[in-house]
Amino acid sequence: MQTRPTLVQFSRQLRAKQTDCEHLLWQKLRSRQIANLKFRRQFPCPPYVLDFYCAELKLAIELDGGQHYETSGLIHDQRRTFHLYEQGIEVVRFSNKEVIQQMDDVLEQIIQIAAVRRLPSPSGRGD
Repeated sequence: MQTRPTLVQFSRQLRAKQTDCEHLLWQKLRSRQIANLKFRRQFPCPPYVLDFYCAELKLAIELDGGQHYETSGLIHDQRRTFHLYEQGIEVVRFSNKEVIQQMDDVLEQIIQIAAVRRLPSPSGRGD
């Protein structure tokens, strides 16, 4: 497992080498453009680095390229999602193809998820 300083360095490297799809989505998420939410990119969440993360909603957005659909990628993603779920973080996944071809739909889904996660708990006391 990587130590925190190493994970932070790794997240900085990922930000510098973002994929085209990450760049496209980041242009829409940055500067509170979506539902006035602050997203961070390549956010360290030990032992993982999240593609995009909104702390206010405890919402991670992950973009999946081809490697995520191979058996080893699927297993890794399941473990990662379960670990994040245990931390109270919801993980939403979009394929690179969705980001490129259906950006408006991707953004609408993020807005809808944000609206649901902002709802107060039934007891009215928050989470």
